[in-house]
Amino acid sequence: MAELIIHSEKIKENIQYLSRYFKTHHIEWSLVTKIFSGDKTFIANILSEDVMECVTSVSDSKLTSLRYLKKVFPNLETIYINPPALLRVDEVIDCADISCNTSIATIKALNVSAKKKEVVHKIIIMIELGELREGIHLEDLASFYEAVRDLSHIEVVGVGSNLGCMFGVEPTEENLAQLALSKRFISETFHKELKFISGGTSITLPLLENGLVPKDINHFRVGEAAFLGICPLEGEQFKDLHKDTFELHANIIELIEKNIVPGGDVSTTTKTLKSGIKDRERPQRSYKAILDFGLLDVDKDDLEAEDDFLFVGATSDMVVIDIGNNQTASGGVKYSVGDKIKFRLNYIGVARLLSSKFIHKIYV
Repeated sequence: MAELIIHSEKIKENIQYLSRYFKTHHIEWSLVTKIFSGDKTFIANILSEDVMECVTSVSDSKLTSLRYLKKVFPNLETIYINPPALLRVDEVIDCADISCNTSIATIKALNVSAKKKEVVHKIIIMIELGELREGIHLEDLASFYEAVRDLSHIEVVGVGSNLGCMFGVEPTEENLAQLALSKRFISETFHKELKFISGGTSITLPLLENGLVPKDINHFRVGEAAFLGICPLEGEQFKDLHKDTFELHANIIELIEKNIVPGGDVSTTTKTLKSGIKDRERPQRSYKAILDFGLLDVDKDDLEAEDDFLFVGATSDMVVIDIGNNQTASGGVKYSVGDKIKFRLNYIGVARLLSSKFIHKIYV
């Protein structure tokens, strides 16, 4: 079974580093934990007592994750970062102290549920700044806020935005300034001071470092930088964070010299990875290694191999790579059955592997 190696201490050090970093910038932050989909072993290994001392809030898009986090850490502030589905409002009230919202109908349903449970539920109104993900238009903010401000068991505590998550729209000083203006608009129009302007994510960290984040932006939601040590925009390491926090170790389960090109008629309905073999001048035969993971576990585009080879194809549960003549520079045998091929991973790759029940997770 392929193994996902998880460097627990490095991830913990990343979280602690970010906590200190945000504190020096007078910014509150929430650790986005959706990468591990509520995995209890991951929570037990990563969110230890020394880490939780510096984490005041956790955000997730999965209610099952928030439910378990609340069970383990009853006093932990939890944020549901997806607009809630109407049929899930009761669960949102149970699991989340705060939710991010874009629908008046949903907020009214949250109010009904919160009233039944005799709690006040806090909400962040999400604003659209060009990413075309969740968010209302800035020009609709006044009417939206007016429709929900007097609900008995709802408290609007902030406005927020999402950038760079779907189409890669970059956060800039200009579009973040628009979000900051929305806070001033609410304050001046409705005499309501909002606690959070939640406009920062991992992708915004370089702007913060360069002093380009408006001072009213006082809340960040960060996952990728904490777990992978990088800023997603260019995949570069941020300051002294650890990048080498996850590795995939796949086992070679077959290694045989075979033809370069498949034999016989090839079905157009067969889904496989494009290797580019036909576009290269290669010998008629080369060594093919079969690895013990597949498309159900992770996409090859989310992997970066430590060695140089071609991806030939994949099925649901195995990957085939072409390792050429299987010789080292000195003429020795490079790989044998039972050897491991190591891969580095991006955020989506780690998330998929953590949720796969066919991958063995090893904490080191």
